[in-house]
Amino acid sequence: MDLSLLYYSVQWLAGLVAFVTIWGWLPLDNWWVRGVEFPRIQIMVLGVIAWVGMLMFWPDWQLGQWLLFVVLSLTLAFQLRMVLPYTKLWKKEVQQAKSKPAGQAHQLKLMVSNVLTPNDHTQKLVELVKQKQPDILITLESDKKWEKALEQIEPDYPYTVKVPLDNLYGMHLYSKLELIDPEVKYLMIDDIPSIHSQLRLKNGQVIWLYCLHPMPPSPTEADKSTTRDAELLMVGKHIKEHDQTAILAGDLNDVAWSKTTRRFQRISGLLDPRIGRHFINTFHVNYPFLRWALDHIFHSACFTVVDIQRLPSIGSDHFPVMTTLQYEPEEAEQQQKNAPTAEADDIKETDNKIEEGKEEGKKVSKEHAKKQQLLG
Repeated sequence: MDLSLLYYSVQWLAGLVAFVTIWGWLPLDNWWVRGVEFPRIQIMVLGVIAWVGMLMFWPDWQLGQWLLFVVLSLTLAFQLRMVLPYTKLWKKEVQQAKSKPAGQAHQLKLMVSNVLTPNDHTQKLVELVKQKQPDILITLESDKKWEKALEQIEPDYPYTVKVPLDNLYGMHLYSKLELIDPEVKYLMIDDIPSIHSQLRLKNGQVIWLYCLHPMPPSPTEADKSTTRDAELLMVGKHIKEHDQTAILAGDLNDVAWSKTTRRFQRISGLLDPRIGRHFINTFHVNYPFLRWALDHIFHSACFTVVDIQRLPSIGSDHFPVMTTLQYEPEEAEQQQKNAPTAEADDIKETDNKIEEGKEEGKKVSKEHAKKQQLLG
């Protein structure tokens, strides 16, 4: 390759990485802004390539190249700061569970699986559940077809909440543990549910479980991230205000390093077990380079981590993921020190976002109802 062509290609790549990073700082909810929060790993990799490539030609730099290199270095440092906490180089936010005798280790195995409504490989999930034996199974995008297929596991899961929908937002909850007063709520949009329930652990302790699957910002679904952000923040605020011991899980259609998810953690006080461990990139199954974590679990400080693992594909565009937690209330005080804390701006922004989300949700609900009438 002509060295001059390589030189200009590296500069173009450096400019693109810097531009995309700065673009993501715009204070807008539009999908074409918020979308750049997702591929931070990929942007960082491209940024490193551009950074090394520019260094190869540093004797030829003029003022423009020096300025570009400085801007690239700053934006690359930002991307690295967003991504690094989800590696072993960072301090663990949730400590590893202590080894205890079987009778004293109160563990909870929770599997989350976005099944992809058109996916017909239902038996793959059934077999995976039978093999892994989670205490809790949360399925997303599940419709009547999936509900029928999952009847096979119901003898082992006496407690269920079923919300079969054909709009890609169906949701099912299967539990071996007692569900207390479970409710299906439509927090922002009239046809996008969430499940809220109390859950009695094996040792008798009662906690809260929240299962969410908000609408993503994208050109095909929601023009803005407003309802998604508001739903997550509304639940986080509720958890904090009622001092709940809670687990929140689901496909949040957001990444852990987004400004909304990080604010949710500060507002709720819940911990992210992936911090200080590794990425759990669950989407997209078919494109290894274009993967990021959309399926999440956050929990109160009284839980430690036994294991987090991405499970084999079941034919969906998401990998299932299973997290095993251990109830260790004696560690709560120490672990709470690792929880990010909310500042005055977080509380103000959360309240504003919830109100914006409610207004946007009314608008989207009307659009969905109108579309349904036309299809009907």
